[in-house]
Amino acid sequence: MAETLFFNALREAIDEEMAKDPTVLVMGEDVGHYGGSYKVTKDLYKKYGDLRLLDTPIAENSFTGMAIGAAMTGLRPIIEGMNMGFLLLAFNQISNNAGMLRYTSGGNFTIPIVIRGPGGVGSRLGAEHSQRLEAYFQAVPGLKIVACSTPYNAKGLLKSAIRDNNPVLFFEHVLLYNLKEDLPSEEYYLPLDKAEVVRKGKDVTILTYSRMRHHVMQAMKTLDKEGYDCEVIDLLSLKPLDFDTIGESIRKTHRVIIVEECMRTGGIGAELTASINDRFFDELDAPVLRMSSQDIPTPYNGTLEALTIVQPPQIVEAVRNMVPLKV
Repeated sequence: MAETLFFNALREAIDEEMAKDPTVLVMGEDVGHYGGSYKVTKDLYKKYGDLRLLDTPIAENSFTGMAIGAAMTGLRPIIEGMNMGFLLLAFNQISNNAGMLRYTSGGNFTIPIVIRGPGGVGSRLGAEHSQRLEAYFQAVPGLKIVACSTPYNAKGLLKSAIRDNNPVLFFEHVLLYNLKEDLPSEEYYLPLDKAEVVRKGKDVTILTYSRMRHHVMQAMKTLDKEGYDCEVIDLLSLKPLDFDTIGESIRKTHRVIIVEECMRTGGIGAELTASINDRFFDELDAPVLRMSSQDIPTPYNGTLEALTIVQPPQIVEAVRNMVPLKV
């Protein structure tokens, strides 16, 4: 086991897969000599050369389209978005090309492409750099969507994403890059379609992902002292959602709280709520509670920014209100 920073876990995943497969390459703004905005590709150009760590112009639609074409011809590109919000400029390429070409070509092409980079509400990054794009792409057919949350799952999920023959949107949170965790020395992969049961419990199921996993676990410190027994599930896969794991938990707890950084209207929590009501309505003893970000552009002011997203004390209060008091 070796203690590894989150961004180095991602770097190790890319390095290992590039070493194994000469068709794997990285392209994006400043991914080569500069090493990426958050140093995920630092010094990899020294090992693999400038063509496999390809610095691109500031033209997301162009280099995303180029990567999709490369994937169609047998390469396995990894696109780094300097900030995931910038990839809105490539929405057409991601949705109409990456998501559809395997189907519209009658299976003649596969699109083994990973689109990864930092997103989420950062520390005073302003509205345009605080985007949560998972909801934008949730409705696009043909995509897989992954949101990592720890160094361990970041590495294992990214290695699996690189090997997948479908387009994978891989979301990293800008405030998690300096997390540390002991990682196994041996190689490992994690499935792209499975949630992680972070802790078992019987009182209420809390569904979360990305940075909010850590807010939920912070809230658990208070709730444990008060005698609440919460089951916490990190979704990891946002498309497809792992309803086997979710359903098993709901049949035990009969209550659900969703904690997300995504916006409330049309967010991941909205899809989860609808699907849970469709599939497990008879198991519920209370309505599903959604705890989401405010439907406003994220303010630059730090105090106002904090007010737009769910904080641990709010999670504590939500559990107190939903779960009957112990006598």
